[in-house]
Amino acid sequence: MGVLNMKYAVTGATGKFGRNVISHLINWLKQDDIIALARDTKKAANVLPQGIEIRKADYTDEKSLEKAFKGIDRLLFISSVPNDNYARAKQHLNVVDAAKKTGIKFIAYTSFPHADQAKSLLSADHRATEQAIDESGIKHSFLRNNWYLENELNLINASLAGNPFVYSAQTGHVGWALEREYAEAAARVLINKNPQKVYEFAGKSLTFADLAEALTEISSKKFKVDSITDEEYEKFLAKQGIPLNVADMIVMIQTLIRNNELAEETNDLEEVLGHNLVPLKDAIQELIRE
Repeated sequence: MGVLNMKYAVTGATGKFGRNVISHLINWLKQDDIIALARDTKKAANVLPQGIEIRKADYTDEKSLEKAFKGIDRLLFISSVPNDNYARAKQHLNVVDAAKKTGIKFIAYTSFPHADQAKSLLSADHRATEQAIDESGIKHSFLRNNWYLENELNLINASLAGNPFVYSAQTGHVGWALEREYAEAAARVLINKNPQKVYEFAGKSLTFADLAEALTEISSKKFKVDSITDEEYEKFLAKQGIPLNVADMIVMIQTLIRNNELAEETNDLEEVLGHNLVPLKDAIQELIRE
């Protein structure tokens, strides 16, 4: 694989996504050309391959970002999680500002499906970040990741144990794929000499009924499948002891899917990977083996 002779950095390197990206990069690049950026450098040293350069980079501290970004040519900017104490949009703007000041030549940013037109509250920070990157003048690719199958792991495990498979997304479609597949694609874009400006990364567009059907085929126990309203779903989650704020988020995502904001017919993910995605049943079995 021919790659550019540059310094490549990955933010959020201690997270599952970041670790997966680095595991691919070390197979394609010289180790000296890879830089892991993390808020907790001690944790990074414990979970990342030995010999990888680690730099402290905290999204809430622009000065730390400027120091960490020095000498970096291409940056994989992994989006942070929402934070009540320090707005995610501000965190992301700190990253973009630091990238501008330090002369980073290319940013690959993990964004939200159709971020430029999505209506969900979950998309707002991503839309603002994409706009800031656009306005920065830095060459970039937006990696608009659809939905990780891992997000449904609690539902999958509960159903395989014989509990009801309950959802309120009705016939809404979503593009599930494994997180490691999205991460490998991100790594490939980072080292691509001529990447696209936008990738709509997604698996095959499926419904929760499709997921339930796949589960019935691999489950040793029978379970009930129940499509209900959001209100009924909130009550169901409350009975399961799910905290209200978590339940609200779960229902918000179900609504998002019901409204087909995650519906996507695209081959971008497979084309970047250069191979087919793991079929749904196989992907489920991979998750439950972990």
